[in-house]
Amino acid sequence: MSNRSSPPIRIMIIDDHAVVRAGLRMLIESQPSMSVVAVASNGTEALELLRTETVNMILLDLDLGRENGLRFIPELHEATKGARILVLTGLKDREAHRRAIKLGAMGIVEKDQAAEILIKAIEKVNAGEVWLDRTTMGNVLSEMTGKTADPPDSQAARIKSLTDREREVITLIAEGLKNKQIGERLFISETTVTHHLSSIFSKLGVSDRLELVIYSFGNNLVRMPNPRK
Repeated sequence: MSNRSSPPIRIMIIDDHAVVRAGLRMLIESQPSMSVVAVASNGTEALELLRTETVNMILLDLDLGRENGLRFIPELHEATKGARILVLTGLKDREAHRRAIKLGAMGIVEKDQAAEILIKAIEKVNAGEVWLDRTTMGNVLSEMTGKTADPPDSQAARIKSLTDREREVITLIAEGLKNKQIGERLFISETTVTHHLSSIFSKLGVSDRLELVIYSFGNNLVRMPNPRK
């Protein structure tokens, strides 16, 4: 549950349909922990707004009429210096979903899902968690880490090589904690956390935190997000 004393999540909506933008604004602003601070109909307009507006999260449609939302993900990351991107789309194209995550989006919500699912996804992604269904996660895992060529026994050996402490670190990474927070939780130094992460990356064959989280969900090292909680 969100901390009421924290500043509201500052959200930008990028969607080419005015009715959808208005509906999303009403839904989001019904939540005390969230605020819509910018609305754009396309990526070009969004990048212009981001010159003067600070946001924590971007809700991005992939189908922006004449524009493809995918091509703007790297530019949006660069313009915001760390805002999280949650794709909200009517497209059922799993390949497009996979590409969005590979480019840096933290989650996918389809427009036919319930409103409470979107709100929960915003909260989880803002906290640093990945919001993906198991199919998309498996596809992204295969693409990002090349695990399709790994025999099952080799995969099991990788996972078995993890120490108990490394498993604890993985769990906290999946919860969205930063290195300093993990150190405080486990009563170890931030440097030690960094060393654990380097070892984990090497053992599992992943290159960054996002790949680690996806790998962990895909291989049941941590539990998948539950929209009911």
